[in-house]
Amino acid sequence: MTIALGLVALVAIAVRVIRSLRRFARARTLVGDRVGDGVGLLKARSAALKVAFAERRPQEQARTRANPAYDRRGGGDRRITNG
Repeated sequence: MTIALGLVALVAIAVRVIRSLRRFARARTLVGDRVGDGVGLLKARSAALKVAFAERRPQEQARTRANPAYDRRGGGDRRITNG
């Protein structure tokens, strides 16, 4: 009789643990999905900003006073070279 009562209690505890684990797994999945969505949005925004900055930047910068690398008033071309 005691063994049967112990088995019933064990089954009841096992059922509760399994339910809790299922709830936890569902919550983990929801959190993972939301975090993944947020990361995806950040990556998309970052890529969009890179494109916007690239579009604003001229392809070949003009040799003007607006570009200090080509400002020859200070005594020569100040572009960095590997040599």
